[in-house]
Amino acid sequence: MDLQECRKKIDAADDALLKAFCERMEVSADIAAYKKAHGLPVLDPEREKQKLLAVTEKVPEKLRDYTFALYSLLFALSRSRQSRLMGEAGALSERIRAAIGETAPLFPERASVACQGVAGAYSQIACERLFQLPNILYFSSFESVFSAIEGGLCRYGIVPLENSTAGSVNAVYDLMMRHRFSIVRSVRVKVDHNLLAKPGTKLSDVREIYSHAQAISQCASFLQGLGNVRVIPYENTAAAAKMVAESDRRDVAALSSRACMKLYGLEALRESVQDSGSNFTRFICISKDLEIYPGADRTSLMAVLPHEAGSLYKLLSRFYALGINLNKLESRPLPDRNFEFMFYFDLETPVYSPRFQQLMDEMPSLCEEFTYLGSYGEVV
Repeated sequence: MDLQECRKKIDAADDALLKAFCERMEVSADIAAYKKAHGLPVLDPEREKQKLLAVTEKVPEKLRDYTFALYSLLFALSRSRQSRLMGEAGALSERIRAAIGETAPLFPERASVACQGVAGAYSQIACERLFQLPNILYFSSFESVFSAIEGGLCRYGIVPLENSTAGSVNAVYDLMMRHRFSIVRSVRVKVDHNLLAKPGTKLSDVREIYSHAQAISQCASFLQGLGNVRVIPYENTAAAAKMVAESDRRDVAALSSRACMKLYGLEALRESVQDSGSNFTRFICISKDLEIYPGADRTSLMAVLPHEAGSLYKLLSRFYALGINLNKLESRPLPDRNFEFMFYFDLETPVYSPRFQQLMDEMPSLCEEFTYLGSYGEVV
């Protein structure tokens, strides 16, 4: 049998599959009408389990895994259509619609904003990219930023979430899991680390370099080439620059921004020493309240999935089936559960899309725990 004959057979099989699929979805619509009339839920887990066992028994053993995957997807599509036909808009969808209606049409120019670090920190740069006239309050830790919002001291907070070379800021993920705040905006800031010291200091004089651990990792190649220099993690790049400026020593330096060089009267011994010339940190603007501003085309979610085979695949298949692009997938271990994880997703989809609303209605049935972190636009 040649290739063309095989393709003709495939085409004929596809025609039969499509006809059967359309018929199946029409019957699914009839089932939805019955369930709605009798107050029954969309999902019948025992029925699906028995059906999967039955269909996999009807095929050769070598095709059972493929059949299981196919019918799992078919069931998910059927549930999706039934949910839509039954008009089951969940509490989350209603909350999102309410937030869209209640949020101001323009992102605020002025606000009280909590940032980690001191003046000159990259969080300040991010904050001033988002707000024209922010009232910035500085805090020593990410946790203090979250507490300031929780206590009503600040309306917003700016925290780093990920860096293009050093990866995610795990402490912020953990705090997002604990506080369940909403993301209302994000911004990408180009990272430009410079080796700063007091005026008149030479590179050969430097014995200790201070900076944030992320900055140190981003400048690893440069630091390795310095030889006998001690590199010491510090709470923040800007705080490190301030400490060097206030120190009586002339053998210390900091990895920090150009803004800190001007702010604290330092000189650059070496400029742009980060390993990658294309180094960006993504900062998020967080709020205690859900705010969804016009143009929101990015959504962040956190989910704990059932600890069973295929649970992540089932969720990812829904994104695919609905044509929703996945920008990021991150896992964080749950501290109180052995070998179980919280998954963090960034989706690229307009918040106004019917497909997005459909996904929000379906997420609770796909996850053991599910948290909507917000829909927002990103400043680049």
